Amino acid sequence: MGIRAEETPNPNALKFTTDKLIFQGDSSVSVMPGDTSEYEILNELMQLNGVDNVFGYQNFITVNKQFDAEWEQLSPKVIEVIENYGY
Repeated sequence: MGIRAEETPNPNALKFTTDKLIFQGDSSVSVMPGDTSEYEILNELMQLNGVDNVFGYQNFITVNKQFDAEWEQLSPKVIEVIENYGY
């Protein structure tokens, strides 16, 4: 089924869900500006122009965009990064 982008109550956040497990275990992972993660997929997402922070848990990643970024330009780039990791 691929990657599904779902709206959240926050208009600056989209949840990208896959059919495959991205993160093992019961712990969530978040990366804020200036931080890095042990998960390269999150570090690569943080490098996208317009991404403010990311949050990952099991089979989804929520991306929070910067206020002036537009989902129409950012969402395809996020999906491309996730797909490049095989999800």
